[in-house]
Order: sequence, then structure tokens, then C-alpha cells
Amino acid sequence: MNLIEYADRDMMMLDLADVLASELSSMLDHEERASLAVPGGTTPGPVFDALSAVDLDWARVDVLLTDERWVPEDSPRSNTALLRSRLLVGHAAKANLVPLYADSPRPEDALPELSRGIDAITPISVVLLGMGEDMHTASLFPGADHLDEALSRHAPALLPMRAPGADEPRVTLTAPILNGAMSKHLLILGDAKRDALNKAMAEKHARLAPVKAVMSDMTVHWAE
Repeated sequence: MNLIEYADRDMMMLDLADVLASELSSMLDHEERASLAVPGGTTPGPVFDALSAVDLDWARVDVLLTDERWVPEDSPRSNTALLRSRLLVGHAAKANLVPLYADSPRPEDALPELSRGIDAITPISVVLLGMGEDMHTASLFPGADHLDEALSRHAPALLPMRAPGADEPRVTLTAPILNGAMSKHLLILGDAKRDALNKAMAEKHARLAPVKAVMSDMTVHWAE
């Protein structure tokens, strides 16, 4: 794990966007396409704003979420809707969105179709993750129903996930897919998240601190 501490949140967001853009550009110099997986929520929004303004060859970039709530895009809880409004705009509007939601009552019904989209772009070039104070990342939650399967090295690319405290079913990229990325970054803010990360790294069992399962070769970006 490589920890980078920033004195200023705004500076961190801009620097992180620059790092992600540089890694994608480097990948496009050597490969026909590149892929970027990002978290939902509002924390990475400033990174998305800066990244969307970068003049990359976005038409050759596949973008996907690391996880999604099983809600339609017109829901205020849709991470896909947030992605469309904060990242897939400006220059980045030309990127290809790989969906993690389909119009079906249960995520299980759409897994084969959604998984094919992920299989077509793996290994992922660059992954950006977030982390909760409960030490979850993506939708790999402590106590979730399919957590052990998702952490297994034999896990499929995508799994449904239901967890205590989660208001709706979710789908998530699994640990092998996240760990298979060519570059991995974790964005956390504040002392509580820093303490949670330290606790996770000291935990023996990843099922109690799922973020631990994806920390190998991770670059952590932290600001107060």
C-alpha cells in the first residue's frame, strides 16, 4: 500500500484526476481501448468534474461503476445517474458506459447480461475505490449475503449483494476483478476513514474488513 497525504482536499481531487487521466492516456498509447471503474456517491464528484474536462480519446475508454444500487436511473439513489451528470459530460461524454443495472425486478435476473459487458473489458485498466467507516468498499459489505463468494479468488466478475444497513439490493464487482486492475486507487477523506483503514489493515479476516482484500498494490489518497 502506498499512502499519499494531501494538505488540501481540493488539491487532492485535482491531483488524483490528473493521475487517472495520465494512466488512461498511457494505456491508450499501447492498447486499442482502456477502461476505468469508479465508485458512486458524492465524494469522488470533484474528481469526476476535473477528469471530464481532460482532452483524452474518450471514445476509446470504457467506464463502469464498481457497484450499483438496484434502482432505476430516475431514482435519486442511482449511482449511474450521478455518473452521467458528473463524469460522462464534456470531453468524457464520448466514453462508453458499461452498465451495472438493467430493468428487471431482481439483480440476479440480469447478471448474465451485465457480466458479459464486464467480461468484454477486463482486465480493467484503472480502478478508483471509496471506503466506508465500516470498512466496506464497492458493495463488499461486512455481513453481506454473498461476501465470502465475492472475496474468493474464484468469484465471478459480478455478484448481487444484500447487506445489513443497505436500503436496497446491489450489484458489485468482486475482489478478483478489482485486484486484477492494472492500477488501483483508494480515495478517503477525514480522520474517521483514516482510522478505519488502519483498523482494516490490522484485521486478520477480510470478511470483517472487506477493503483489506483489495489493498495489495493500492495507492491511497487521503486528506483531512
